[in-house]
Amino acid sequence: MDLDPYLLLAAFGGGVFGASIGALPAFILCGFATLVGAAIQASGGGAVVLDQVAFGPFLGPHIAFGGGVGAAAYAARRGLLPTGRDVSASLMGLERADVLAVGGAFGAFGALFEAGWGAMGLRDWTDTIALTVVVSAVLARLAFGRRGLFAARFAATDEDVWLPWQRKPALLVLAGLGMGLPSAWAALAMGAEGGGAVVGFGLTAASLTFLYGGAKMPVTHHIALPAAAAALSFDCLIAGGLAGILGAFLGEAAARLLLNGGDSHIDPPAAAIATAILLIRLAA
Repeated sequence: MDLDPYLLLAAFGGGVFGASIGALPAFILCGFATLVGAAIQASGGGAVVLDQVAFGPFLGPHIAFGGGVGAAAYAARRGLLPTGRDVSASLMGLERADVLAVGGAFGAFGALFEAGWGAMGLRDWTDTIALTVVVSAVLARLAFGRRGLFAARFAATDEDVWLPWQRKPALLVLAGLGMGLPSAWAALAMGAEGGGAVVGFGLTAASLTFLYGGAKMPVTHHIALPAAAAALSFDCLIAGGLAGILGAFLGEAAARLLLNGGDSHIDPPAAAIATAILLIRLAA
């Protein structure tokens, strides 16, 4: 595996940045950067902003979001946060260098893991950034959590579950279609080389600004990205809608398996994206 050591250094900084502002704010910024990068790509300017900013050491979810998740789990274990599931907390406010350093370490680990998946050829089969987000969060849970990897038995109230307003099957179907179909349409209209593969992801990630502000927003980036991928793979809008529904149900299943009742964050959308993209590429 040919890995630039300076990439690891930059990823350490990205992990510190993600921890300092919080995992969710870092991911929201990723969404906005994705929209900028998609616009640049659509205008013929190339994918450098997408590759090196939105999904690179600065804001890549496997680096900045992963760093924030790892640092929050560590801070909770040290009694500095009520729960490691608080991915909204900006951890600079804790005034603890060790917390930010843990975030940097998880950022560097994220870059290393994702490069390793690439060297193994897994980028041809799944979304290795999403896969890395899940693996990084699992490691944080095992290192700093107290409830074990599968903690659903602790989920007693709505506060213990992921998005209690987005759990009913009918709502999951409609959420899958509501974001999956437009994302698939945009992907087909813009094309993979024109930013269409990620524009829906960028919009849905940026929309989490409202969730951060307290609104009961749907979380749908795990719907938009598989929908776009399926539409492009099969050149079919309906395939995109079906993939959107698949992503919605996979996200809820991952929440019930890995997040609900847990004391750290293991990201259901990332698990759904990695699984859905694998299934799409196996079927294509």
